[in-house]
Formats: sequence, structure tokens, C-alpha cells
Amino acid sequence: EALLRHPDVAEAAVVGRPDEARGQVAVAYTVLRAGARRDPEALRAFLTGELAPYKCPRAFVFLDALPRTATGKLQRFRLRTGGDQQ
Repeated sequence: EALLRHPDVAEAAVVGRPDEARGQVAVAYTVLRAGARRDPEALRAFLTGELAPYKCPRAFVFLDALPRTATGKLQRFRLRTGGDQQ
């Protein structure tokens, strides 16, 4: 929800990915608005003011569209299993 408040973000989903040190880390999948620049550091800086440090995503993946079903429901399982390989 905090990521959606950024003016360049049209859609976003955050999912957990396995991590050896922490067990799991947050990865943000984002769809940017037309003309927006892919800048993960700007998104991270924005979220620093919105969230506690441990809640900020460790990585940002930029997609043209989030994977959805025919009825429009977000397919989080595709993101968890490498949906960033689109």
C-alpha cells in the first residue's frame, strides 16, 4: 500500500522470497506509470519515510504488467516462483 502512494507507481505487489540469512525477504514487483523512470533507489528512499526499515523491500523488480487471472485476480504464486522472468 505504501508503494502505491509513490507518484510513479501504477501497480505493485510485494511477496516473500527465500533468503538464507533471514529466512525470507520482501521483493517488490512494480508496474510504473507511463514516462516514469526505473529507479529502485528513489523507491527505496520514498519507502524509508513510509515504513519501518525491516518492512522495506530488499529488491525491486519492474514489470510491464503483474500476472493476473482471467478475472483480474493477482497471481502471487507466479511472482514467488520466478514471475519476474517474463
